[in-house]
Amino acid sequence: MTVNESSGRIIVVKRVSVVGNSGSGKTTFARQLAEILGAPYVELDELNHQPNWQPMEQSRMLSELETITRADKWVIDGNYRSYVMDGPVWQRADTVIWLDLPRAIVMRQIIARTIKRGVLRQELWNGNRESLANLFRWDPHKSVVRWAWSQHGVYAQRYESAIKSDLNGHLDFVRLCSRGEAAQWLSQMPSS
Repeated sequence: MTVNESSGRIIVVKRVSVVGNSGSGKTTFARQLAEILGAPYVELDELNHQPNWQPMEQSRMLSELETITRADKWVIDGNYRSYVMDGPVWQRADTVIWLDLPRAIVMRQIIARTIKRGVLRQELWNGNRESLANLFRWDPHKSVVRWAWSQHGVYAQRYESAIKSDLNGHLDFVRLCSRGEAAQWLSQMPSS
């Protein structure tokens, strides 16, 4: 449980969607929260990115998420709109954590992460690896660095609108704007 800052009411945190720009710290935050809650953790990128960066077929992805989100507790990180906002994740979530860090911090993180992954040839999911060439690609669909830059404002508009939408009245939104706020919020969560 935690307190909703805008309403002052106590909220139960059991089924959580963690969203935010690439490089905002979603995966690290979501893993830590899942551990605190004793809940399964799901990274949407890992589900979606099949070998050779091929996306999972949409019907299969929806089926997987339908099954996962039927559980009593879970923490899912990712921004795939058709699966998250317009799909089973937000339909069954009780809480949305939006990591809304400044663009400069996100870009510093995403560039450092891309360099590290490229140099180490670190496997991400299903045999996929990032390339150092991703630093120099102009197509945001082929460069996580470009994607993070181009989507920063898009995510801000999307999640600000979602917070105000009556369609999301069943959700408690928590907007964290710095790593310090994120760490403090996690430290106040009682463990299961």
